[in-house]
Amino acid sequence: MQQPAAGDRSTAVPSLYPSQASFAADLYHTHRVIEDPEWSLATVPHLTELCLQHIIHNFEKNPILDRLLPEHQRKVLDRLSTGLPLTVTANLISDEDYWKRRCTERWPVCDISNYGDSWKRMFFERHLENILKCFIPNSTDPNQVLELIPLCKDYVRKLEVDQFLPPVQVDQKEERDDLSDTGSDFGFGEVSMHHYNLGVLITALPHLEELHLTYGVKDCGMNFEWNLFNFTHQDCRNLAVAVKMCHNLKVFKLTRSKVDDVKTRLLARNLLDHPCLVELNLSHNLIRDKGAQAISKLINHSRLKTLNLCNNQIRHLGAQALAGALAENSTLTSLNLRLNCVEDKGGEAIGHALLTNTTLKFIHLGSNHLSEPTATLFSQVLAQNTTLTSINFSCNHLGPDGGQQLLDGLADNKTLTEFDLRLAEVGDETEYLIHQIVWANREAARQGSLQHPPTKLL
Repeated sequence: MQQPAAGDRSTAVPSLYPSQASFAADLYHTHRVIEDPEWSLATVPHLTELCLQHIIHNFEKNPILDRLLPEHQRKVLDRLSTGLPLTVTANLISDEDYWKRRCTERWPVCDISNYGDSWKRMFFERHLENILKCFIPNSTDPNQVLELIPLCKDYVRKLEVDQFLPPVQVDQKEERDDLSDTGSDFGFGEVSMHHYNLGVLITALPHLEELHLTYGVKDCGMNFEWNLFNFTHQDCRNLAVAVKMCHNLKVFKLTRSKVDDVKTRLLARNLLDHPCLVELNLSHNLIRDKGAQAISKLINHSRLKTLNLCNNQIRHLGAQALAGALAENSTLTSLNLRLNCVEDKGGEAIGHALLTNTTLKFIHLGSNHLSEPTATLFSQVLAQNTTLTSINFSCNHLGPDGGQQLLDGLADNKTLTEFDLRLAEVGDETEYLIHQIVWANREAARQGSLQHPPTKLL
């Protein structure tokens, strides 16, 4: 080895031996690994867990559930996204906890008692209802509804649609804007605006049992027009045909839809001899005597148990027609004629029918311009009829003499448990005595039900 020359200030750095160089390199790399932010001492997940994570992340493209063990299915269902397409989840996932997550994330208020205690049924019924409420004819793609039918048809039992949007009439908007407010109120410039035809939908729902509809627009605000609340004749024809084909329908409600006599007759004609319909609600409409006469024919050509015609325009001729049907009927148990104008001629006709009818339990004749003659006849009904349990005569003008007649008729009655005489002008003392008799009947009925509870069918 060459020695440095004497007096040379530069000193050569001796080279490291191979072993020393390797140790320094290892020390350097070890120091870098310890400070690596991605380094983790956590245990590597089990292969099963990795597989489940892969299934969850790729469920939309490759849904695997039935082939998993029960405990693995539970893990997958608890972690699945609630945003998965219904085409993937509808007919594959029946787990109620999964559908509960989808419901609660979408709607702040969820009461499954109205849906047979089923979260899945709630989701599909409300999802379908929302689509129908927002459907705009000639604008919304009909496939939004049609594509949903095979996914929801096995789960929908009831539909409640309280809004139907009319088509957008762009070409006629300027013409309508030129009309005065007075002209609009009288219907000038009114155009025919048919709503979504439910025929294809409800005839494709084999388990549909209840249909509640209102043809109108909610929250229209300053955009209010009478045209938004038109239930057209074509709408009625489409609906009547659809309901006729819905053979499992038990409850049909069409309220606040401006249903007049012509539309009522069309609906009644298509509901004749319906195999399952037991409740019909046409309250808050424009039904007059001819419409009531059409319904009277339906009463004895169906299985109706509940009929609600509250807040219409039925007078004594319509009430007499209903009374004639009631006298021969053996299925109807509830009749609501509140807020009509049947007067004493109609009230007396109904009273005569109840002298022979043996099935009706509830009748509401509140706000019908009734007076003492009706009360006199109903005193006979109270003395003879052993089926009626509830009568409502509120907001009539029965008077003190009419009240006394009713009190006399109740002397030996043991079945009436509800009798509403508020604002009927019968007098405080008479109303109190009637209340005492009715309360005693109700208490006796309660004690009887405790001693003889109804047997449950196996």
